Amino acid sequence: MAVTNNTMILRRELLTRIVKLLHAGRLEEEIDRIPYEMRPKGYEEVSRCCIYKDRAILKYRAMGILGFGIEEEEDEMTPLAEYVRRAFDRKEISENPLTVMTDACSACVKVNYVVTNMCRGCVARPCEVNCNKGAIHFANGQAHIDPTRCVNCGQCMKNCPFHAIVYIPVPCEESCPVGAISKDEHGKEHIDPAKCIYCGRCLSACPFGAVVEKSHLIELFKSFQSEKPTVALVAPAVAGQFKTSLANIIGAIRKLGFDDVIEVAKGADVTTANEAAELAEKVLDGDQDFMTTSCCPSYYMLAHKHMPEIVPYVSHTRSPMYYTAEIARKQYPDATLVFIGPCVAKRKEAYADPNVDLMLSFEELGTMLVAMGVDTFADSKTALDGEILASSRGYAASEGVMSAVAGALSAKEREQIRPIVINGIDKQTIREMRGYAKSCPGNMVEVMACEGGCVNGCNVIANPKIATRQVKELAKEQPETK
Repeated sequence: MAVTNNTMILRRELLTRIVKLLHAGRLEEEIDRIPYEMRPKGYEEVSRCCIYKDRAILKYRAMGILGFGIEEEEDEMTPLAEYVRRAFDRKEISENPLTVMTDACSACVKVNYVVTNMCRGCVARPCEVNCNKGAIHFANGQAHIDPTRCVNCGQCMKNCPFHAIVYIPVPCEESCPVGAISKDEHGKEHIDPAKCIYCGRCLSACPFGAVVEKSHLIELFKSFQSEKPTVALVAPAVAGQFKTSLANIIGAIRKLGFDDVIEVAKGADVTTANEAAELAEKVLDGDQDFMTTSCCPSYYMLAHKHMPEIVPYVSHTRSPMYYTAEIARKQYPDATLVFIGPCVAKRKEAYADPNVDLMLSFEELGTMLVAMGVDTFADSKTALDGEILASSRGYAASEGVMSAVAGALSAKEREQIRPIVINGIDKQTIREMRGYAKSCPGNMVEVMACEGGCVNGCNVIANPKIATRQVKELAKEQPETK
C-alpha cells in the first residue's frame, strides 16, 4: 500500500511541522499558523477549489494528528490551539482510530458505469438490448445511462463493441473488502466500526485524503516529558523501512527519547513456539482439519466479524506484539509501552491490549526522525538481541510466519504440513476462505491482510519490494537447526 501521491506528501509535511513544534515546545502557540504557512496568500497550486478550503482541510487533518475525530468538532471556530490544550488534558485515547473528513470527501457519484464520447451510436445497440432494467436510451446518436434504473451489473460495458462504456469506481468503497465504508444521506462516506477490519485500504485509496488516522503523538510527547520510562516495541517490518541496518534503526529510535527499544521479534519467538505446538496438537496429531494463523489483527477481526464459520479454525496463539508487551511489562512495570508498527489494524489491536499504552506508525516514526534531526545512518553502536531467532525477524513478509512455525516443528511434522498462503485479503480470498470451512485443501493457512505482508501496510514508508528483500535477508542471517 505504500504509494507516492500528493495526499501522502501533504500528510507527511503536516506531521513533520507538528512534530517540530512539539519537540520545540511551541505547538500550542504556533499550530494555528500551519494551514496559512502551507497555503500562504497568493499560493497558486491549490489542491481543491480554493485556498480557503485547502486551509480548512489542513486544519481538520491536524485535528486527526492531535487525536481527535472530525465528528468531535462542536464549533468550527474553535482554534487548533484549543484542541492542543484538550489533547494534553486528555486521559484516554480513542478506541476508533479512523475518522472521515466530510468536507474533504467529494461525494463520488455512485453510478459506476459511464458512457464516454467514444460511443458511435451504432445500429446494433447491444448495450440497450442487453440491459434488463431498461436503464439505457439513445439521444442525439449517443447512449445514455439512467442512474435511477441502473443496478451496476456491467452488462452494457461487457457488450459494447467500441469499449465506449467504462467502469468508474468509488475508490474507498471499491478498496474495502468487507463493505465497511459507504455513503450517508448526504452522499458523504462514513465508516461502520461494526464492519471495519481496519486494514487501512480506504486510507490509502481515497484520492482526496478524506480518511484520516487519529494519532497518539500528543500522548507520546507527554510520556517523554514524564518521569516514567517510555519503551518502544518495534515491529519486525521496521527493518525494511530505512536504508540502513536494523541496529542503526533501533539506535535512532532510542535517540528520539525512548528509554529502551525492544524488538517485537522477541515476542514472535513465543508466537512461533505456541503456534507450532497448537498446530501439532490440533491438526497434525488431532482431528481438526486445518488451522489458520492469528497474528494479523485485520484478519482476526475479519474472521470474527464476517466469517464465523472460520473462527473455530483460527489459532488461539496471540500476536508477537502481545507477547512482547507482556515481556516488557514485567521488565518495566511503570513504563509507557509504545508499539511502533505498519498499519491501522495494529493501532486498534494496541488499544485492546492491556499492556500496550500507545501506537506509533512507521509514517509517524519517519517524520519524527526527520523533524527531530536524527540521523538513521549514524553508527548507533547498538547490538541486536542475539537470543531472537532469525526467522522471527522474517514475520513481516508473506510466508514469514509459515516458515517460522514450520522451522519450530520436527522434521516428521514438517513433512505433514500442506501450506496455504493468503497473500492479501480481498473479496475473492474471503469467498475462498469461507469455503475452507467445508473443505480446505491445506492444513495450515497463513493469512496476511496486506499483499506482501506487513511490509506493505498502509503506514509503511518504503517500497514494499525493497523492504521485503531487506526483511528476508535479515531473516537468513542466523542459521537455525532443529
